[in-house]
Amino acid sequence: MAANGEEKSPSARLDELAQTAWDVGKKAAKHRKGLGGDNFYGNKLAALRADAANAFADMAAATLGDTSTIAELIDAVFSATTGKKERQTAVRELSHSLKTIWKQRSPGAVTPGNELFPLTIINKANRGYLIILAHQMNGCMRQGWYDACAVMMRRLLEAVIIEAFEHHKIADQIKDPHGNYVQLTDLINAALSQTTFALSRNVKAALPKLRNVGHRSAHGRYFTAQKGDIEKVEDGARLTIEEFLHHAGLL
Repeated sequence: MAANGEEKSPSARLDELAQTAWDVGKKAAKHRKGLGGDNFYGNKLAALRADAANAFADMAAATLGDTSTIAELIDAVFSATTGKKERQTAVRELSHSLKTIWKQRSPGAVTPGNELFPLTIINKANRGYLIILAHQMNGCMRQGWYDACAVMMRRLLEAVIIEAFEHHKIADQIKDPHGNYVQLTDLINAALSQTTFALSRNVKAALPKLRNVGHRSAHGRYFTAQKGDIEKVEDGARLTIEEFLHHAGLL
């Protein structure tokens, strides 16, 4: 709670968590303990990272444009492998960004709802970039930016499919001859044809529909997505993303 009794804004919470992470790192070094091990300091940093992911997810939708830079700084601040100087620099840059670039609403002004995918679930995956994608997708839905929402849905779908293939060590099945990951259509075809992990009947039915709405919004010259276009695939998106997160070992 803030000194005046009001709840701290998400940016203030995140700034405070970053400062605490810096202190934990210094104390761990003083006591010659690794931050990646199963010890007090390693466990403390892991807990701080989870709290930071939640604070980041709570930040207002109006700041969507800055999320990639903030997420990179968060990863650096709360990673167990970040060096002392790099962590200190990241903490300073994150604190500066939170106090200057990000314009926060009060916690009561944030209006949850219209979430295509619950942030409470994506946070458990502990992948900063997945949280960013879900946060932007949900924010676009709230703002009524339906083409942007469909494109972010497409990106999130691509990401969770790749995570699942990487987890099962079959990523070569979704790479081209140059070692690059293939596009969404080929990712979906590979997901439907592989036999390493089983997809549910509902997800198999949803994948082509999700592909189509994403393609139209991303590439359709005259297509403009409407709220109804997103609502038609809402349930399928929710089921599909969560199922691939499970196949990726992230839930």
